Amino acid sequence: MIFRSSYPEVTIPEVSLSEFVLGPAAGRGDKPALIDGVSGQVLTYAGLAAAVNRAAAGLAAHGVRKGEVVALFSPNSPEYVVAVHAVATLGAVVTPVNPLYTAEELAFQLQDAAAAYLITTPALMERVGAAVRQAPVREIFVFGAAAGATPFATLLASAGPPPAVAIDPRTDLVALPYSSGTTGLPKGVMLTHYNLVANLSQMAALDPLGAGDTLVGVLPFFHIYGLVVIMNLGLHRGATIVTLPRFDLEAFLGVIQHYGVTRAHVVPPIVLALAQHPLVAQYDLHTLAVIMSAAAPLSVATARACVERLGCRIKQAYGLTEASPATHWSPDEAAKIKLGSVGVCVPNMECRIVDPLTGADLGPEAPGEIWVRGPQVMRGYLNQPAATAAMIDAAGWLHTGDIGYADAEGYFYIVDRIKELIKYKGYQIAPAELEALLLSHPAVADAAVIAIPDAEAGEVPKAFVVLKGAATDAELLAHVAAHVAPFKKIRAIERIEQIPKSASGKILRRLLIDRERAAAQS
Repeated sequence: MIFRSSYPEVTIPEVSLSEFVLGPAAGRGDKPALIDGVSGQVLTYAGLAAAVNRAAAGLAAHGVRKGEVVALFSPNSPEYVVAVHAVATLGAVVTPVNPLYTAEELAFQLQDAAAAYLITTPALMERVGAAVRQAPVREIFVFGAAAGATPFATLLASAGPPPAVAIDPRTDLVALPYSSGTTGLPKGVMLTHYNLVANLSQMAALDPLGAGDTLVGVLPFFHIYGLVVIMNLGLHRGATIVTLPRFDLEAFLGVIQHYGVTRAHVVPPIVLALAQHPLVAQYDLHTLAVIMSAAAPLSVATARACVERLGCRIKQAYGLTEASPATHWSPDEAAKIKLGSVGVCVPNMECRIVDPLTGADLGPEAPGEIWVRGPQVMRGYLNQPAATAAMIDAAGWLHTGDIGYADAEGYFYIVDRIKELIKYKGYQIAPAELEALLLSHPAVADAAVIAIPDAEAGEVPKAFVVLKGAATDAELLAHVAAHVAPFKKIRAIERIEQIPKSASGKILRRLLIDRERAAAQS
């Protein structure tokens, strides 16, 4: 059975991403497009359009050409948005990098993406310097000033328009975010201009977000959720976005109160804080009409508690980086929102629920693996044809690795996961990466990492290790922590006699997950 949206199909323009998002910007004049939530600095829509053109011209003068990859290693800021669209205007490709990454993790992405240029901040230059010794780039640009980098501000002094670049929206890449997919190490997700324009058009059909709205851009723009759902959808619809460089509850609440935020795009741990933290009572949040939660499952109990406390609507969405990201979206009307559901299929997309053991299609109320097919599905993984073929079959169906079901009205619910990926506060953690680091310790003979539930983060990594020498748990935890961003740290270790594996040597994580669940229930 193929599920489709209850909403009519939409027309998807054959245009570049920046033309679609910022085409109307100049005509919006002095309306604020972006506000720096820390400094209060305002960038109007007309100013944004002009800044993008000047930055694109400046980047072109420094040698950036169509098809080249530009890494963006920075927290959220208005300049971040300018950089994304300046790169896109030139037909170049943005690979956004988590600013929490270590130099090793940054170097891996720079090498894998073959990044020719890098844009960062002064605070991150030490890590950048270490990374580019392993993965050289042609030039480093910096928001502000730092030794060894070209100030981004000099690009904004460029005179004249950027060079005209012919972009084929269906084939030319615009973004290269990294995702672990259903298994293995992070891989470059090749997203075209058409992929992102399609998904923005699909989301816009279900969401009345508009020029009267103010959004809070607290989720990181390096993440596909922040990049597409907040930044690009918000600007496409003419909203004002207040950016914050990181989540801090007091700053977040202050921005909502001060700027009259109407819609907040968040992850479940933030909803939990809004529902329970005593600090929330000190702020006037009456303008907040809608909270959108995505990137990880949100419990009905937490959603209901937040609704009752704040008096706003809470809805969920579902998707994945490989789908640009949204595949399912909750309607905006209160009467059509179902707590616990990620909503209905977005328009112009097909969805199947498939028995993971037999491959048979399932109907309503029967849980199975969610498969999707539509114009927002990635072109594939960069230089990874085997991983691409494992993720997207010959008929174009993307196998999400998530288990869910649809009710009789076509609303979807996510109930489990086949894929190995760990979701910590919406961030992706690849077990294979942590396993490789454990195996590099001389005392570890074998290792496997799984997700275990955590009330605040959703999931955290737990390692099962087989030792061949003496090592304390603290030593092993510190060994891994020294090489990864803080959110990837292993939180628990269990010593085991043997890691369960298939005849081909593949780790049987499901057996470890079942063991963990049984232990929690005993």
